[in-house]
Amino acid sequence: MTAPSRRRATYEDVLQAPSNVVAEVLFGTLYTHPRPSLRHANASSHLGGLLCGPFRFGQGGPGGWVIYDEPELHLGAEPDIVVPDLAGWHRERLADLPEDARWTSIAPDWLCEVLSPSTEASDRAEKMEIYLRERVGHVWLIDPIVRTLEVYRHGGDLWQRLAVYRDDAAVRAEPFEALELPLGLLWER
Repeated sequence: MTAPSRRRATYEDVLQAPSNVVAEVLFGTLYTHPRPSLRHANASSHLGGLLCGPFRFGQGGPGGWVIYDEPELHLGAEPDIVVPDLAGWHRERLADLPEDARWTSIAPDWLCEVLSPSTEASDRAEKMEIYLRERVGHVWLIDPIVRTLEVYRHGGDLWQRLAVYRDDAAVRAEPFEALELPLGLLWER
């Protein structure tokens, strides 16, 4: 006896998901999880705030980036539909993207996933595999519970883990090494 074939999840499944969840399609499977906790949102919001001034707007930094909170990305031929917590592109790579677009298929140059108990397994496994396949330049994984930042660089067939920073360290992390990032600010309310 053969197992019944499973229907591949599609964008229609994402659109039909309840509005109180985040829905993603990873390798044909629909994943849903609750909206982030305040601890999670706090770390993501603070990181976005720290990066946007110098890297998006050029205030005290080089500028030249577009950084979005929770963009919807359609990556690959099937496609996989992912919603990272933060994503950034060199500005010129998004020059032709319509301002009213609901999603993009342009893989980011950098992205950040804030880990939570409901997402850590898929963030570390399926999503990292998708990001590697799509040649995302850098991925940051932030764990606000244990207060860590892991920095990864695309290395061809594998991710290169460049560093793990903890607690209140002041760090210069690729691709935003022009700014010293005080990690302690990510954990503050």
